[in-house]
Parts: sequence; structure tokens; C-alpha cells
Amino acid sequence: MEKVKSVAEFVRVETDPDNPGVAVIRLDRPKVNALNAALTAEIAEAAAQVSGDDEVRAVVVYGGERVFVAGADIKEMGDRTAVQMREYSRGLQEALNAVERIPKPVVAAVTGYALGGGLELALSADFRVAGAEAKLGVPEIQLGVIPGAGGTQRLPRLIGPARAKDLIFTGRHVRAEEAREIGLVDEVVADEEVYAAAVAKVAPLAQGPAVALAAAKESVDRGLETDLSTGLEIERMQFASLFATDDQKTGMRSFVEEGPGKARFEGR
Repeated sequence: MEKVKSVAEFVRVETDPDNPGVAVIRLDRPKVNALNAALTAEIAEAAAQVSGDDEVRAVVVYGGERVFVAGADIKEMGDRTAVQMREYSRGLQEALNAVERIPKPVVAAVTGYALGGGLELALSADFRVAGAEAKLGVPEIQLGVIPGAGGTQRLPRLIGPARAKDLIFTGRHVRAEEAREIGLVDEVVADEEVYAAAVAKVAPLAQGPAVALAAAKESVDRGLETDLSTGLEIERMQFASLFATDDQKTGMRSFVEEGPGKARFEGR
């Protein structure tokens, strides 16, 4: 059994039993983990918790064996006004931004459906592992609206504007194999192997130099938001700052004395 670190109504934060440095943000809102205001707030709280926990070195976002997140709770938002939805969507965006900004490697373990806000949550992770029968998409256009939690922004950054527009304009569902072909997911495995494969993807990173991994993640993510010259400056400053860490001393000393790939990092 996983060690439970915290429990809210719809979200648990656990540690994997065989990889104590890997935390699992486990969504559990029956029947399909539909995103409502409460679940969204709890996702933000879980992201903040794992971000600030030095024992956590990598994160899996998991909706369970049957479904990742089938979408937003349409009943909750259907009668809201435009003014109300500005604030509602702000909260959803802020929650997914909190996931994206976790300063540790994050993988989404996708089973069943990852639609609408569910796919947008998966896009907030660094990596995506999907089950063979998974279906992914942003079907909001079929409701007369557009994605509102990052789909029009993160999706084209990941798979390119033309492919993103195809998915956004049509609202069609993408099966796992096509998702892998277009770069929407990184790995496809049997449905029953999704969780284990997701943990296996980030568990080795949990043994790496935590400060350097956080710097690498921030450099890539912030660099994508700006021009090349500014991105290079972000990289330069992050690179130089790592020479104040114990892991840099350990890594370079180990390379000189033992050769590459032998260093044991402590994450500081």
C-alpha cells in the first residue's frame, strides 16, 4: 500500500511504496473525476504540497485504473454567466498552472478518458503515459465553447499549431496510438500497466540532482515563453547558479574520480 501523506475529499497525496521519493497525486471523484470547483481547488493544494515537500523528488498524477479525467463538470458550469465563468476559469487555470510549476519531474498516468480539462491537466505535466485504450481530446467546440484551461496554448506548443487546431476545431477523440504518433503522449502501454510505467518513467529522476532538475525544467518552460536571446539568458543564469550546490561538487568530483554516471546526489 502507498503511504498516504494527505487526504482531501477528492484528492489524496501518497508516496509510492517502492519509490519513496515519488509522490502520487491521486484523483478520486466518482464516477469519472469530472473537474468541479472543489476538485480543482484540491489539485492546486496537492501541487503546492508536493512542491514544498523536500522528500518528494518526482510526481505522478493519476486518476485511477478506469479513467484519468473525463472533463469538466458541465452541470456545474452550464448556467453560469460570462462574468462568473471568468472567475471559474481563472481558478481552473491557476490550478493547472500550479501543476505545471511543480519544480520536479511530473508525469500524467492516463487511463480511460482524458478529455477537455482532463487533457489540459495532462498537458500540465512534463510527460504523459497512456493506456492502450485511452482516448484524449478537447471536445469543447461540441458544446459551443473552446478549451479554457490551457488547451489552446499548451496543446499547440506540444504538437504544433496545425495538429492542435485539428483537435480543437473538430473536438474529436484521439486514440492512444495516434496520440503517441503526434507527440501528445510519450508512451503507450497496456491499460493495467499505466501506473507502473508512469512511476518507472520518473523514479530514476527522483535519484537525480533535484536542484539541477528544477533549474532545467524552469529553463525549458520559461524559455518557451520568450525569445531565444532571453531564453539563453535564463539558461545562463540557471547554469551558473548551480555551482553553489553540493550536487554540482558531488557530480563533478565523481566524474573526475570514477567516470560518468556514478554520482550519488543528495538534492541540495
